[in-house]
Parts: sequence; structure tokens; C-alpha cells
Amino acid sequence: MATYEILIADDHPLFRSALHQAVTLGLGPDVRLVEVASIAELEARLAEKSDWDLVLLDLNMPGAYGFSGLVLLRGQYPQIPVVMVSAQEDADVVVRSKEFGASGFIPKSSAMEDIQKAVRTVLDGDVSWPPQAFEEINVSDEAKAARDGLASLTPQQFRVLTMVCEGLLNKQIAYELSVSEATIKAHVTAIFRKLGVRTRTQAALLLQQLESISQH
Repeated sequence: MATYEILIADDHPLFRSALHQAVTLGLGPDVRLVEVASIAELEARLAEKSDWDLVLLDLNMPGAYGFSGLVLLRGQYPQIPVVMVSAQEDADVVVRSKEFGASGFIPKSSAMEDIQKAVRTVLDGDVSWPPQAFEEINVSDEAKAARDGLASLTPQQFRVLTMVCEGLLNKQIAYELSVSEATIKAHVTAIFRKLGVRTRTQAALLLQQLESISQH
């Protein structure tokens, strides 16, 4: 029986395997690692099992809008610590990770020992932040409101919202998710109520509040 069970969520196979190697070498044989390459795969794994010890989450994942993956995880699975992993290392990104509920941040340029130390620290119940996490960066009230609204969505509502923001019509979303159009209409009504918006455009703009400012 593995002592630790960790989800690695990153869409780059090379970096997933590098993280896998670093964590395995750092924690030894007592760790079970599962890799996913998209938010949809991550949600599927979490739906099957919700008692993971840690999620290592890439910032720019397919199916996520900037920090929306982190916000979804914190809203739906608050018991699971999340460490953000990103090639974007500027203070704005790190501070927002902290503000939106992550337990740590691992820059992709980190040495293997630093990755291992960060993972071990968070598994021990602490947090692990690089120095730029403590710089004075103002997170806008709009971004905080977006975070709170999104955190209240169910995974299915979140999925519907991302499809709405991609420009899909209700009937197209219903087809994609194999449900009735009436179900999608009910989801959209609930989503708009939770987010405090009235139109699809407003919903899309709100989701963009969580986009990382410095997209490279």
C-alpha cells in the first residue's frame, strides 16, 4: 500500500516524466503517481477517488482558463492540497496562485532537489513558496469575485461554462455531454446565478479574470 498518492496534471509528457522521476526518487517506493494531461482527465480521476494526498497542477492545462483549474479544485476538493507548477515564474503568477488557494508553487526551472523538497514540505502539511510569493501584488476585486463564483460551481457546471465560453450553443453542449438541451439550459441558468452575470459574454469575461496576465 502506497504511503502517498499523488496526481500529476500537466499536458507536456516530458515534464510529466521529469516530475514523476523527481517525486519517485525523493519519496522512494512508498508513492503512487498517476498522470493526467487535461482538466477533463483530472476531474475524472477526482470523481473516482477524492482522497489524493497532493495534486501537482500545471497552470496552462487544456480545459483550464488560467487559474480556473486551481479554483475548481479548491472549491470542489478543499481537502486536497494543490501545488502549482509553471514555467511562468513572475511574482504576479505566484502571488495569484497563493491568493487562489494553492499550497505551494514549483517553477519548472527548479532543480530536482528543490522539487523534492517542495513536495515533501506540502505532504508534511506545510506550504512551499518561492521568494516572489511575498512581493506586493494587488489581486483585483474582480478576480477575487470571479474566484468565489467559480469555486461554487459543480464540476459539470464548470464544464458547461468552459463550453459556453468557447462559443458552443446549448444544443452543441448537450450533444457533447450526452444530456438533454433542457438540462444544459438549467445548468446555464444556475451558472449565471452563481456568477452574478446575465449573458454569455459576461460569463466569458468573468472567466478571463482568472487567465494568467502574463501568457507566454
